[in-house]
Amino acid sequence: MSSEPQVVRPYGDTTGDGMIQLSFTLPLPAGKRGEGAALQLAGKMGVDPAMVVHARPIGDGHTFYVVYGRVHHLVEPGKVVVAERDYPLLSPKDVNTAIRDRLRRKMVVVGACIGTDAHTVGIDAILNVKGIAGEKGLEYYRELRVVNLGAQVAVADLVQAAADEKADAVLVSQVVTQRDAHLHNVKAMSAAFREAFPAARRPLLVAGGPRFDELMTGELGVDRIFGRGTTPREVASYLAHTLGSRT
Repeated sequence: MSSEPQVVRPYGDTTGDGMIQLSFTLPLPAGKRGEGAALQLAGKMGVDPAMVVHARPIGDGHTFYVVYGRVHHLVEPGKVVVAERDYPLLSPKDVNTAIRDRLRRKMVVVGACIGTDAHTVGIDAILNVKGIAGEKGLEYYRELRVVNLGAQVAVADLVQAAADEKADAVLVSQVVTQRDAHLHNVKAMSAAFREAFPAARRPLLVAGGPRFDELMTGELGVDRIFGRGTTPREVASYLAHTLGSRT
């Protein structure tokens, strides 16, 4: 039987005191009126009592605030819905073995940042051999052939590259999120691949970035979404498991 509590409350000083800290920016100059507005906002968010513990001007007529105070809300862990990892986490050796045994050839992975997104740090961390957090990227896996198209790749060019390379999987990284650009770009990519490829030949579509909701795969039309903190080993394990099960 799980020992996880049915309800929990945040705390700052003592367990269950309900204290939280939040930060935000208001388009107001620094001063007492701005701090009063920050406290009013916190009160409307259910923080009561609240106090401004930090206020700093960050530009003409704008101030960054940190507010500390108590909330009375409860969280029910049993009702929390998340995207759990539903595949085994493999070592690089086991990933290579799985691909070789199941595909009988190298797996082809095409990666890119699409639209106007020029932030390649995320896709490079997953694909480049140097990797991230002590894990080597997908280029390190001898049974993977990686094609990194880089930044600001048009969706049509990505589809064409996937066709030319006979890609098994397409990895797209999106960091720019203004006006939900990451969502619009991924939806457009998904639609383009479904138009260009018959279902049986369509590459596995994977999107990643810090602002994605991992439960939105169906809405965005992709096979998997990876969020903040994803490592190359997680992606490699997913590809080996999922593409292997397709054969």
